[in-house]
Amino acid sequence: MPNKPAAAKALRQTRKHAAQNRQVLADVEVALKQAYKTMATQAKDASAKVQTAVKTLDRAAQKGVIKQNNAARKKSRLMKALHATVKK
Repeated sequence: MPNKPAAAKALRQTRKHAAQNRQVLADVEVALKQAYKTMATQAKDASAKVQTAVKTLDRAAQKGVIKQNNAARKKSRLMKALHATVKK
Protein backbone atom coordinates (compact mmCIF):
# COMPACT_ATOMS: atom_id res chain seq x y z
CA MET A 1 0.00 0.00 0.00
CA PRO A 2 1.44 3.39 -0.95
CA ASN A 3 2.30 5.76 1.88
CA LYS A 4 2.31 9.02 -0.02
CA PRO A 5 -0.45 10.65 -2.07
CA ALA A 6 1.75 10.74 -5.17
CA ALA A 7 2.42 7.03 -4.87
CA ALA A 8 -1.30 6.37 -4.51
CA LYS A 9 -2.00 8.38 -7.65
CA ALA A 10 0.75 6.55 -9.52
CA LEU A 11 -0.81 3.23 -8.51
CA ARG A 12 -4.24 4.38 -9.73
CA GLN A 13 -2.76 5.49 -13.05
CA THR A 14 -0.85 2.23 -13.48
CA ARG A 15 -3.99 0.17 -12.91
CA LYS A 16 -5.96 2.34 -15.33
CA HIS A 17 -3.32 2.14 -18.06
CA ALA A 18 -2.88 -1.60 -17.57
CA ALA A 19 -6.63 -2.13 -17.99
CA GLN A 20 -6.63 -0.06 -21.18
CA ASN A 21 -3.65 -1.98 -22.55
CA ARG A 22 -5.32 -5.30 -21.75
CA GLN A 23 -8.40 -4.20 -23.70
CA VAL A 24 -6.32 -3.19 -26.73
CA LEU A 25 -4.48 -6.53 -26.64
CA ALA A 26 -7.78 -8.38 -26.39
CA ASP A 27 -9.07 -6.47 -29.42
CA VAL A 28 -5.95 -7.43 -31.37
CA GLU A 29 -6.31 -11.10 -30.45
CA VAL A 30 -10.00 -11.14 -31.42
CA ALA A 31 -9.31 -9.43 -34.75
CA LEU A 32 -6.49 -11.84 -35.60
CA LYS A 33 -8.54 -14.86 -34.60
CA GLN A 34 -11.49 -13.74 -36.73
CA ALA A 35 -9.24 -13.06 -39.71
CA TYR A 36 -7.58 -16.48 -39.57
CA LYS A 37 -10.94 -18.17 -39.01
CA THR A 38 -12.51 -16.54 -42.08
CA MET A 39 -9.47 -17.47 -44.14
CA ALA A 40 -9.75 -21.09 -42.99
CA THR A 41 -13.39 -21.26 -44.09
CA GLN A 42 -12.50 -19.40 -47.31
CA ALA A 43 -15.27 -16.88 -46.78
CA LYS A 44 -15.74 -13.97 -49.15
CA ASP A 45 -15.15 -11.34 -46.47
CA ALA A 46 -11.69 -12.63 -45.52
CA SER A 47 -9.96 -9.56 -46.94
CA ALA A 48 -12.25 -7.28 -44.93
CA LYS A 49 -11.42 -9.16 -41.73
CA VAL A 50 -7.72 -8.96 -42.55
CA GLN A 51 -8.08 -5.22 -43.13
CA THR A 52 -9.70 -4.86 -39.71
CA ALA A 53 -6.95 -6.90 -38.07
CA VAL A 54 -4.27 -4.74 -39.72
CA LYS A 55 -5.97 -1.59 -38.45
CA THR A 56 -6.15 -2.90 -34.90
CA LEU A 57 -2.50 -3.96 -35.04
CA ASP A 58 -1.49 -0.52 -36.29
CA ARG A 59 -3.53 1.17 -33.58
CA ALA A 60 -1.99 -1.01 -30.86
CA ALA A 61 1.51 -0.28 -32.15
CA GLN A 62 0.78 3.43 -32.33
CA LYS A 63 -0.41 3.44 -28.73
CA GLY A 64 2.70 1.56 -27.65
CA VAL A 65 0.85 -1.50 -26.41
CA ILE A 66 2.86 -3.69 -28.77
CA LYS A 67 6.10 -2.81 -30.53
CA GLN A 68 6.23 -1.73 -34.16
CA ASN A 69 8.22 -4.79 -35.26
CA ASN A 70 5.78 -7.09 -33.47
CA ALA A 71 2.87 -5.52 -35.36
CA ALA A 72 4.79 -5.68 -38.64
CA ARG A 73 5.60 -9.35 -38.14
CA LYS A 74 1.97 -10.23 -37.37
CA LYS A 75 0.75 -8.23 -40.37
CA SER A 76 3.27 -9.93 -42.62
CA ARG A 77 2.19 -13.39 -41.51
CA LEU A 78 -1.45 -12.42 -41.89
CA MET A 79 -0.95 -11.19 -45.44
CA LYS A 80 1.10 -14.26 -46.32
CA ALA A 81 -1.75 -16.49 -45.13
CA LEU A 82 -4.32 -14.41 -47.03
CA HIS A 83 -2.38 -14.65 -50.27
CA ALA A 84 -1.93 -18.38 -49.79
CA THR A 85 -5.69 -18.85 -49.48
CA VAL A 86 -6.37 -16.67 -52.53
CA LYS A 87 -3.99 -18.75 -54.69
CA LYS A 88 -5.80 -22.00 -53.87
